[in-house]
Amino acid sequence: MAAISGVEALASALPSSALSTERPSPVSGASTDGGATFANSITSAVDELRGLQSQADGLKVAAVTGDLDDIHAAMIASTRAAVTLELVAAVRNKGVDAFNEIMRMQA
Repeated sequence: MAAISGVEALASALPSSALSTERPSPVSGASTDGGATFANSITSAVDELRGLQSQADGLKVAAVTGDLDDIHAAMIASTRAAVTLELVAAVRNKGVDAFNEIMRMQA
């Protein structure tokens, strides 16, 4: 299912150490490569979201003009775009919450 590919892209951004029970390394010795990988994953998820929304919009226009033979395709594309948008918004909100929590810890 292509709708889950956005989830897979976000999940692949998690470092394997995120699932281990070992203590994380101190911030001063932390690598910045994970941040770049996560940023690339978020960027690709947003790009995929745009593509899904464009596809859904095209099918909606085809349905309204009468050029669409299969209404199921339009509904599936619309639902995929909506679910992906909810996923990206949830990840963004969690990221903002984590940032705010870190800022509170430093104060």
